[in-house]
Amino acid sequence: MTESSGLGRRGLLQTAAVMGVAGVAAACARRSSSAPQPAAFSKIDIVQPGQGHRSGDLYLSSLPDQVLWGYVPTVHASPVLQMRSGQTITIDTVSHEGILEDQGRNPVEFFGHHGVAQADVLDDMKAVAAEYKRTPRNFVKDGPHVVTGPIFVEGAEPGDVLKIETLEAIPRVPYGVVSSRHGKGALPLMSDNTAPAGISLEEVMPPASTDGRNRPDPTTWGDVSVFTRIEHGRGVMPVGANATVRFPLNPFMGIIGVAFAQDYELTSPNANSIPPTLGGGNIDIKHLGVGSTFYLPVFAPGALFYVGDPHMAMGDGEVALTAMEGSLRGTFRLTVCKKGSGDAPTVAYRYPFAETAHAWIPIGLSDPDGALHGQITDLNIAMRRAVINALDYLEHDLGMDRAVAYAYLSAAADFSVTQVVDRTVGVHAQIYKEHFSR
Repeated sequence: MTESSGLGRRGLLQTAAVMGVAGVAAACARRSSSAPQPAAFSKIDIVQPGQGHRSGDLYLSSLPDQVLWGYVPTVHASPVLQMRSGQTITIDTVSHEGILEDQGRNPVEFFGHHGVAQADVLDDMKAVAAEYKRTPRNFVKDGPHVVTGPIFVEGAEPGDVLKIETLEAIPRVPYGVVSSRHGKGALPLMSDNTAPAGISLEEVMPPASTDGRNRPDPTTWGDVSVFTRIEHGRGVMPVGANATVRFPLNPFMGIIGVAFAQDYELTSPNANSIPPTLGGGNIDIKHLGVGSTFYLPVFAPGALFYVGDPHMAMGDGEVALTAMEGSLRGTFRLTVCKKGSGDAPTVAYRYPFAETAHAWIPIGLSDPDGALHGQITDLNIAMRRAVINALDYLEHDLGMDRAVAYAYLSAAADFSVTQVVDRTVGVHAQIYKEHFSR
C-alpha cells in the first residue's frame, strides 16, 4: 500500500509504503527488539520529513492534515493510515515547543533567536505552525501537543490489547526546549492568585509577579522557555555566567496511545491531549524508549494508534511542566493481542502496562477517564492503583500469593512519580525481572 499527500506549498511528499516485508504478522509474544541507536548521539543531523533512513515497513510524516494539534483521536476518528498487525512503522513526530502561541507560532523566528539557521528548522514544524486548519486553535483551552495519526491496525477490536514496541527514537534536530508556564507545573499560581498548599506565593514558578495572562498577546504572558542545545550527546544548560550543566539524552515519546474518548467532536474536552487515560496518551513514562514495550487496551476497531510529544530527556516528575522537548523519528512494531492468548499481561486488557528488558512496569493514574467527570489530581489515588495493578500482575501472571506479593513490593520494587503536570497525575512501578530468574 502506498499513500502520498502534499505538504502545502512546499510540495514535500509523505509516503506510506511497504518496504520489502512479506507481511506475515509477528508473534505477539516475541520479545522487544531494537535497531542500533547512536550510543551517545554524538552527531545529530537535521532529519527533514521524507529524507534519510526509514527502517519501518511503513512511513508517516506529521503533515498538517495528518495531525491533531491539542487533541488526541477519538474512537470515531478517521485513520490516516492502515497497517497489518506485526508490521513496523516509522513516524516523524513534531514537537510543539517552538510553535506555540506564547512563543510566537513562528519556529523560524523562535529558533533563529537562539542561533538556529532557517534550514535547520524542520519543514513539517513550519508547516504545522503556518498551515494547520483541522481544528481551530485556542491556546488557553487546547492541549499543546502535535499528535500524529490515528493509524488503523488490522484485526484490532475492543477488548484486545495493542502491543507497541519502540524500535527506534532518533533526534531530528540537535536542540530542544524546556518550558514552564504560569498556572502549570509543580509550583503553579492558583486561579485565585494564591500559592498552592505547602508553598508560599514567593515560591511559585514562574514568579507570580511575572504573570501576564490578563494581556491579549500570549507572547507577553511571561512564560519561560529554556532553549537547550545538544553537545556531544548531552543536553546543555547554563549555570551562572561561565559554567554549564550537561545531562544525558533519553529519547522517547511522551504520547503513545489508542483512541479512548467516545466523542464525535474532534475538540471535545474528553479528547484534550494533556491528561493520560486508559488509552494511554500523554503517559510521560521515561522508560518507554528504545527496547520498551507498551501494552494498551483497545477501545475502537483498528485500535487507532497515535504518537506525539517527543522527548529528548525527562526526569521523573516532569516538574517544570515539560520535558526537554524535541522532534524525534520513531519506529514502532504494532501487534494485536487477543484475550486468553497469553500474549499480553492480564492487567493490560483493562489498564496501560509497560515493560523493558529489565523490568515490568505497572502504572497508576489519578483519573484514568481523562476529563470525563472532571479532573482528579491526587498522587495517593495514582499510587494505590499502581500498587493494585502490580499485585494483580504478580498474582495472576507470575503466580505469587497476594500477601507475599504485597510484601515483595514493599521490600524490592520501586514506585516513582511519573509526572505531576498533566492534570491526571501518574505513578509507575518497576518490578525487576532479575529477581525472578532461576
